[in-house]
Amino acid sequence: MRTAARAERIAPFHVMEIAKAAVQLAKSPGDDAREMIFLNIGEPDCGAVPLVQEAAARAITQGKTQYTDALGLMPLRERISAWYASRFGLHIAGGRIAVTAGASAALQLACLALIEAGDEVLMPDPCYPCNRQFVQAADGKAVLLPTTAATRFQLSAAQVAAAWGSQTRGVLLASPSNPTGTSIAFDELGSIIKTVAERGGVSLVDEIYLGLSHQAAFGQSALHHSADVVSINSFSKYFCMTGWRLGWLVLPPELVAPIERLAQNLFICPSAIAQHAALACFEPESLAEFERRRADFGQRQAMFAQGLAQVGLTVPVAPDGAFYVYADCSDLCRRMGLAGSWELAFALMHQARIAATPGRDFGDADPQRYLRFSTAASAAQLQTSLERLRALNLRYS
Repeated sequence: MRTAARAERIAPFHVMEIAKAAVQLAKSPGDDAREMIFLNIGEPDCGAVPLVQEAAARAITQGKTQYTDALGLMPLRERISAWYASRFGLHIAGGRIAVTAGASAALQLACLALIEAGDEVLMPDPCYPCNRQFVQAADGKAVLLPTTAATRFQLSAAQVAAAWGSQTRGVLLASPSNPTGTSIAFDELGSIIKTVAERGGVSLVDEIYLGLSHQAAFGQSALHHSADVVSINSFSKYFCMTGWRLGWLVLPPELVAPIERLAQNLFICPSAIAQHAALACFEPESLAEFERRRADFGQRQAMFAQGLAQVGLTVPVAPDGAFYVYADCSDLCRRMGLAGSWELAFALMHQARIAATPGRDFGDADPQRYLRFSTAASAAQLQTSLERLRALNLRYS
């Protein structure tokens, strides 16, 4: 059967091959009975808070399962608006917020509304691979700009200005970032947004990990800099609702109607049950629990990053958000006689019973040198992983 060219342009998600291999090995451990520890998936080890679960059950019992407005329940949009005011000091009208079927739908809608065939979107290398595919699915071209530890694996305004060309439509950034767990400094982010605006472009900023910022120097929304920023956010990470598939967009006023038309036709509406449940995220009891979890995730991330330095895996930039650690594995690969992080990922599965994500998915800038660990696993699992990595490091020292 003939497939469309756009389907052929979508690159495979290599991390899924790692995940499948790890699951298969866990099911058939052979002589090694140790538990497989999955540090390859960016998913909190805790589910939705009790009030959210209770609200979902009530919605089902009370029959609140019908279609909602394409842009979501207005009470939920207003609750999100109030959260921006209390958390970030931002006053955003609920009418500028579009609730979506996860951040994935938010990114798809934004790209379809803003990108024409042949448009180029500047992105950092490394970055989350699916973000590139949303650009390509809209017949645009993701242009990856190599970054280094010196810029926290993020773009700079100077780099954006130097790379801007006749086909450039704008930038797609992520702060904090997957895979690095690093954020763009607030003033630098403002400079990037200004640089893009001066050239008539658009700034899309993936802020799905914004609630999981762990350092005071970061953790401010790009929306502080301009009402023209398109911010993508999600209930998956900070609010721990991964499988509920609920996200949102904060839009410039003139973009609301085009996004609504697209949403009406492509998605009808987000899940009604998930929306009614998400209203409970903003109760004081729920917010207190999210903050407790945020602090816990920060402690786990810092502990694991420090521990890696002692087991032959250096962390070039200390992460400041999300729940990832991006480690340089080149020295360990050299001592183990491996070509790079892809081979190391399989070696860790077999020799240490740890699943991690190699750099191949995240870009072209020296991906064989880096390995991403998710620190969303429990503290006990992270400690056990460090012990196993320490033993492996000693074996090849």
